[in-house]
Amino acid sequence: MRSLSGSYSGVPRWVIGIAAVGAAFVLLPLAAMVLRVNWAEFVPLVTSESSIAALLLSLRTSLAATLLCVVVGVPMALVLARTDFWGQKVLRSLVLLPLVLPPVVGGIALLYTFGRRGLLGQTFGLLGIEIAFSTTAVVIAQTFVALPFLVLSLEGALRTVGSRYEAVGATLGASPTTVLRRITLPLVLPAVLSGAVLSFARALGEFGATLTFAGSLQGTTRTLPLEIYLQRETDPDTAVALSLVLVVVAVVIVSLAHRTGEPSRRRARALS
Repeated sequence: MRSLSGSYSGVPRWVIGIAAVGAAFVLLPLAAMVLRVNWAEFVPLVTSESSIAALLLSLRTSLAATLLCVVVGVPMALVLARTDFWGQKVLRSLVLLPLVLPPVVGGIALLYTFGRRGLLGQTFGLLGIEIAFSTTAVVIAQTFVALPFLVLSLEGALRTVGSRYEAVGATLGASPTTVLRRITLPLVLPAVLSGAVLSFARALGEFGATLTFAGSLQGTTRTLPLEIYLQRETDPDTAVALSLVLVVVAVVIVSLAHRTGEPSRRRARALS
């Protein structure tokens, strides 16, 4: 089997057949949803007051959560990739736990941490700060589930590019902060952008932790996935239309993540 470029791909035909079945498994449900859309009423359905409010809230909170992921996740990835300490493997497993943890469980954990009677919620309550069932709770829930995506992608990029250029910079007298700012971050900037885009996509689609920790208050905590879930019971046409909007946004985001990550992969191949 030859690739489109004419070079040998090394993939047997039977593997391609199984891959086609897997692709169909993903694409057929999406096609079924597209066929179910009420195109005659599509624009009014996705531009209703509740739909617009949910979409704008999702975009705002997802952007805030992505910013938090970058601020916290970049240092976490650097520590995991560039340091060696006791319990590092355990810490990495815990950091990546939200990837496999049921979102509802994550929401319960956040509720018992930041809720009114939670571990930290009581202290915040004394200061007059209520986090649970607020827009802040939405951002926290989205950050909790999206953070591992940035940490995982950036840690992998840091390990791939290695540390030899950083060692050269340190040998020439650059401080650790200077090495980080002038060498490390420019080398892995595409991976940071790719991880941030994936984190945004995960935050935008978050449902379980948000519903459990933040509730569903229109204009305050009802994000687009929650709006879709509620409309599914009362107005299926609106739910399908909004689902299509979310799918289109997700496709665009994944495409951007792939494009921003490509320079990092080319640079890693050049350095190897």
